[in-house]
Amino acid sequence: FILRIDDTDPERSRAAYEEAIERDLRWLGLDWDERARQSERLGLYEAAAQRLREADRLYPCYETPDELAAKRKRQLARGRPPVYDRAARALGADERRRLEAAGRTPHWRFLLQSVPIAWHDRVRGPVTFQGGNLSDPVLIRADGTFLYTLPSVVDDIALGVSDVVRGEDHVTNSAVQLQIFAALGKDPGELAFAHLPLLGDAAGKGLSKRLGELGLGALRDDGIEPMAVNSLLATLGSMDAIEAHATMAELGASFDLGRFSRNPPRFDPKELERLNAALVRAMPFALVRERLGLDAVDAAFWDTVRPNLTRLADAREWWRICREPLTPTIEAPDYLAQAAGLLPAEPWDETTWEAWTAAVKQATGRKGKALFMPLRLALTGRDHGPPLRNLLPVLGRRRALARLQGTAA
Repeated sequence: FILRIDDTDPERSRAAYEEAIERDLRWLGLDWDERARQSERLGLYEAAAQRLREADRLYPCYETPDELAAKRKRQLARGRPPVYDRAARALGADERRRLEAAGRTPHWRFLLQSVPIAWHDRVRGPVTFQGGNLSDPVLIRADGTFLYTLPSVVDDIALGVSDVVRGEDHVTNSAVQLQIFAALGKDPGELAFAHLPLLGDAAGKGLSKRLGELGLGALRDDGIEPMAVNSLLATLGSMDAIEAHATMAELGASFDLGRFSRNPPRFDPKELERLNAALVRAMPFALVRERLGLDAVDAAFWDTVRPNLTRLADAREWWRICREPLTPTIEAPDYLAQAAGLLPAEPWDETTWEAWTAAVKQATGRKGKALFMPLRLALTGRDHGPPLRNLLPVLGRRRALARLQGTAA
């Protein structure tokens, strides 16, 4: 796995962006075997560009952006595809010198051959383009900087890349790059391509890159486990059931790009919540003890609360409820006073709750929700949560008595 920083465009490259990528990958557990930064490899790209010039596959063009836009507009108005007309190839040396003397700096286009471009895509199946129907791509801007198209091919060859997985919006770019691979002496058949459909939201609409709440940093801050994200993305859109996997090794053993569909998958945040809850609830105490950061917490408390957790931070909240002062929610104070008078003496265990509520039921005639809900609200301030038969021993008699009496404890 190669972490390659595509930073040939200085206007769009920042150290902070690079640091965020590394931080997110480390959080996900996606550790790289090799690292490369394209801004440090410009000599390789210059050499490749020179090879293409010498082979007459890279040629200079002098049109301005406005002139190119006007050409495209005219072609569309005539019902033609907006493919570059290669007018620059008809320019003679004198014409080029005149344009450069007038201040025009050329951008450089790759000359596509008018032949079929075909490959078997690991997701889309057989894919074919006609080279003559594609526009010669710009590989080098007028300011001399490279677009990603050529550096990516050069690096894929130099770094021995075998598999290219990308979004389906890059299918046409892959067709172009296959000809660049061949022009640089690489057998395109040695590469495997897989183009995945783009994620949509739960309603099927496209996800915006500007949705900050779906950024990895936001999910991390929200208490989502990295393996919940990995588990979802590794199966979303495939024929496999979306299940929580605790380790990358376990997840990788079942991963198969050939099982992905061409239909756009739908991302539902509820699915991520479900996976996160499954992972947290399956964690043994030894794994979470240090992460909880609670000195006095023990395995009994963890086993008590984890069936009700969605995030690990929820356990800290239940510890606070059980062990720190809490202002109780009082409903039916007279009933609670009766219940307080029936609290048994300690020591308490998991049988205390049933014995106590049986006595309260007999004394008050209450049952069901009318019996249990006022007790839960007073003891925890919540109308839901872990079973009180497990929480009651954690609370202890002193704290439980004070809360039943309406006192913060």
